[in-house]
Amino acid sequence: MAFKQFMLRILLLFFTLTTLITFAIYILGSLFAPEAQFGYDSLLSPMFYAACCMVPSLVMWSRKELSPRGMILRKVLQFLLTEAVMLGLAFAIPVFDTSRPAVVLGIAGSVLVIFVLVFLFSWAVNSAQAKHANEELLAFQRLHGTDEQET
Repeated sequence: MAFKQFMLRILLLFFTLTTLITFAIYILGSLFAPEAQFGYDSLLSPMFYAACCMVPSLVMWSRKELSPRGMILRKVLQFLLTEAVMLGLAFAIPVFDTSRPAVVLGIAGSVLVIFVLVFLFSWAVNSAQAKHANEELLAFQRLHGTDEQET
């Protein structure tokens, strides 16, 4: 995959992550700190976390197409790195009460759910693009005929 195409996917991933992280913060905040009040600067935190989650996604870039096994290994590595980044941030930033195991498990579970949702969204988009490309190729072949019809 060309690096430019990879960067466009990363940009789409950033906005998808920002949306899902915002939703996860709402859910976890409602469960663990419903009385908390935030200023406008807290609206930037989902973008900060999404940007931090972009770093592990760099393991997915390859000039060559990955084998299915290579893709799975890189996805697992990406997930583990993403968990490490987010849990590292949770312990480093005093906003999170990491002394409570439920909060740590909530963050880890949220990362897992968001990772799976992003994977499913990406798969759906890629499947739709592949279906569209195949339909266009089939229409082109019908319009111009195939080598089999000419012989």
